[in-house]
Amino acid sequence: MIQLLFTVIFMEAAMIGLLLFKTPLRKLVIMALDRLKRGRGPIMVKTIAGTVLVLLFSSLYSLFKIQRHGIEDGGVVNPTDQVLMAKHLLEATLMGAVLFLAFMIDRLHHYIRELRIRRKSMEAVKKQTRVSEDGKAEEIKAMEEERLKLRAEVSRLESELSLKVKDVDVAEANVTALRKQSEGFLLEYDRLLEENQNLRNQLQFLDRRLSHSGSKKNM
Repeated sequence: MIQLLFTVIFMEAAMIGLLLFKTPLRKLVIMALDRLKRGRGPIMVKTIAGTVLVLLFSSLYSLFKIQRHGIEDGGVVNPTDQVLMAKHLLEATLMGAVLFLAFMIDRLHHYIRELRIRRKSMEAVKKQTRVSEDGKAEEIKAMEEERLKLRAEVSRLESELSLKVKDVDVAEANVTALRKQSEGFLLEYDRLLEENQNLRNQLQFLDRRLSHSGSKKNM
């Protein structure tokens, strides 16, 4: 049994070494432990651990029993009891080491699996963040292009507005000139109308004089 316990301890120590250091065999050990923890594996492991624990308590009980028997005999332990005590103590130590290393393997496997899950989740979050950043970059680029288009459109409208303002100024200047010209024409028309009226008055006066002088001659 002692040789079996030493073999188990060496195997557990080798598994711990493989779990601690990143080697090609690490994945195989992790896959084996994953399969061991599925189905009936946990029940088998708990059964074996319970059996080893019972044997451990049995060895400790036998050890304490031999010590108590030696104390009852006056504190003298015969060589046979000493060999049995050493054997029980070695077995108890080895079984305790087996249980402790098994617990260490279980915890290491659990932490490695949790680390892999966290790493995958972090990679997924990074990928999602990268995708969102790329989407935001494309959106910002599209907004920048839209802003440039709007700025070009505003510049075009401003140039057209300046041209329209110039046309309006020219039209207003033409209207002002036409208004002044029309005012001059009206003044000239009034002057000509007044002269025409004066000429008519003079013509009527001359007609009256001529008619008056003709009437005198006839008499």
